[in-house]
Amino acid sequence: MQANSILQVRVARKCAEAQDICSLELVPLDGQRLPAFTAGSHIDLHLPGGLVRQYSLCNDPQDTGRYVVGVLREAASRGGSAAVHEQVQEGQQIAIGAPRNHFALHADGPARHLLLAGGIGITPVLAMARHLAREGADFELHYCARSRERMAFTALLQSMPWADRVHLHVDGEGALDMAQLLGAPQAGLHLYVCGPRGFMDAALGHARASGWSEDSLHYEFFAGEAVQREGDAGFEIEIASTGQVVRVAPEQTVVQALAGIGVEVQTSCEQGVCGTCLTRVLSGEPEHRDMYLTEDEQAACDQFLPCCSRAKSARLVLDL
Repeated sequence: MQANSILQVRVARKCAEAQDICSLELVPLDGQRLPAFTAGSHIDLHLPGGLVRQYSLCNDPQDTGRYVVGVLREAASRGGSAAVHEQVQEGQQIAIGAPRNHFALHADGPARHLLLAGGIGITPVLAMARHLAREGADFELHYCARSRERMAFTALLQSMPWADRVHLHVDGEGALDMAQLLGAPQAGLHLYVCGPRGFMDAALGHARASGWSEDSLHYEFFAGEAVQREGDAGFEIEIASTGQVVRVAPEQTVVQALAGIGVEVQTSCEQGVCGTCLTRVLSGEPEHRDMYLTEDEQAACDQFLPCCSRAKSARLVLDL
């Protein structure tokens, strides 16, 4: 099945896991099978109102008969998390995308794994821990939250045979000392970080300041920053297949400008996180504002995410 394929599933179970966090257990319809996935994968949920949002799979990848996601109801929800909490119900049939993985475990030779989760970032990390434990790999999991009421899946974590590798950190009750945990890097040690932006920036900042190499740092952001910035300038987009040129105004995204001339680009997160709208650049220099491409991929200037990124040059020629 292609990564952008759509399949229908049934919500077999919806459960409150913590304050403002619920889980959905999704199972295939009769006679169908779910595509396999690897630890760190996410799926698109097609929600009421036409919204599409990405949520990480937290069940064991060997658990092939279902997908389980955990969803935090965001205070500043753009509609996705509110739809999950308020409108999606047990027994309901919904559409999802096939699993995609931009947060995979390091698989090139022997390694040790340091898993670091903040808040709802526990979801992909939980799948990673399950996979690593089954493989007999060397790992340690640190899970941080503002309060115990906001920690999801703690009973599950503490019931696992590998519970001695799990460390819970709650603000005011022994918060994690990142500087100590992420001190001098060690050969073969890989760090995986997922959680709120401030948490991730702090963790990655400590690691980089301590000399961790970029190829030992693995992370996934759940949301991007605001697309529009003060001082944004307009620029032109040329469609390579037709020669058609459209002007992107300072207050527009490239996706919006293209839609205005009837050119539709598939999007999902609209924040530069998921990679759905990744488009090849044939000419010109993009101004990257995504959190999907690596620094090396951005430096190559041969692709960009038109949902959020812009142009440094006067014109970009796109492979559309």
